[in-house]
Amino acid sequence: MRFVVQEHLASRLHWDLRLEMGGVLKSWALPRGPSMDPSKKRLAVQVVDHPVEYGDFEGVIPDGEFGAGVVAVWDEGRFIAAGDHDPEAALEAGKLEFELEGSILKGGFALVRFRGEADSYWMLIKKGDAHAVTPWNLPRALTPEREQALRDKGRARDT
Repeated sequence: MRFVVQEHLASRLHWDLRLEMGGVLKSWALPRGPSMDPSKKRLAVQVVDHPVEYGDFEGVIPDGEFGAGVVAVWDEGRFIAAGDHDPEAALEAGKLEFELEGSILKGGFALVRFRGEADSYWMLIKKGDAHAVTPWNLPRALTPEREQALRDKGRARDT
């Protein structure tokens, strides 16, 4: 199965983690981005599922539409659910453990739902494995030059 993380400069900068399962991309907004440092747990707010094809999207979501802003693929690769567990059942139970094989994100992670909270609030936790990096600085895909190129591409498509 596939994963993708999109850097999304909307009303606020955030990263969208998307895991392919059940024919869709299960999605979480990460306000502070993912981390390869096991000591840095990250809030992950589950949002609506997206079509699998959306994982390739880079460009501008027009003003007035949900999520308006610039989107760039930050990382992508393979998503492997841990053990013999059904990832959808693990999500339903509130804890999904998995491996990521991306260019940036590698190794073990877990998504754990907050207890007693709305179903949409989770923590993304990096496992303390050989791929862990401490300290870790979040690289940016949306440099000013990349952002401008995506905006220009969107304007050219609109004309």
